Amino acid sequence: MKINKISPHSHKYLQIIDTIAKCPETLYFIGKLPEKRRPTVAIVGSRKPTAYGREVTYQLAFDLAKQGVIVVSGLALGVDGIAHRATLDAGGITLAVLANSVDSIYPSTHINLSKDIIKGGGAMISEYEPITEARDFQFLERNRIVSGLSDAVIVTEAASRSGTLSTVMHALEQGREVFVVPGNITSPMSAGCNNLIKQGAHPITCAQDVLEIIAPDLLQPQTSLALGSNPQESKIISLLQSGIRDGDELQLLSELDASEFSMTLTTMEISGTIRALGGNQWTLR
Repeated sequence: MKINKISPHSHKYLQIIDTIAKCPETLYFIGKLPEKRRPTVAIVGSRKPTAYGREVTYQLAFDLAKQGVIVVSGLALGVDGIAHRATLDAGGITLAVLANSVDSIYPSTHINLSKDIIKGGGAMISEYEPITEARDFQFLERNRIVSGLSDAVIVTEAASRSGTLSTVMHALEQGREVFVVPGNITSPMSAGCNNLIKQGAHPITCAQDVLEIIAPDLLQPQTSLALGSNPQESKIISLLQSGIRDGDELQLLSELDASEFSMTLTTMEISGTIRALGGNQWTLR
């Protein structure tokens, strides 16, 4: 695909990165950049998130994208990839900032994801000229652009020594808002997040918490809770709304036999009412 070359100073959407250290004179991209500035968040976190980290990342990215927010991340394994995918599932635009040139996708397992990002109206972006391989220090350099393109940075799950924290440091230097999802105090994978909250980051539990600060004009009246098309679906929805995720527990409490429960779940998944989290865990869309 065509590699485009642009000066960020000459583009309305990109001009915000004038505020970052070592602002690149040139950016390379494949795909399409937003024509004008729109509310934008970076979503970052662990490369090996827990089930909790995967769920909250997907939900936040999906809900923000539904409200028209552009989601930026680094195309890495884990939280980055989940944020990109959730944004696409919501019909939103997502931008991936690479630590290597745009003519090579790293990690290679995200080649299809990168193609979907471009098909969805987004772009692969890099400050590195073609035929530049990824090197360790470039991931840290890349992080200043991830935060620099954004109005705010959201950390969904991170250990105490996570590389994600470098993005947070860049965000603070750039005057960006930092939002953090609180985690289980006994989970090492949430130690970084909980420490950031102690240091003054905004704790968040839903997309509305972010929008209230960076884009209050996008807030809409809360929609009514999902309703089932029959008593079986309504019962399962009610259980999911109460916080139950485990399939075995859902079946037990719904008092449905195994075949009826399985058929109801399948119907609800096809209709988009629920989605699978993996490991027989379920949640509402």
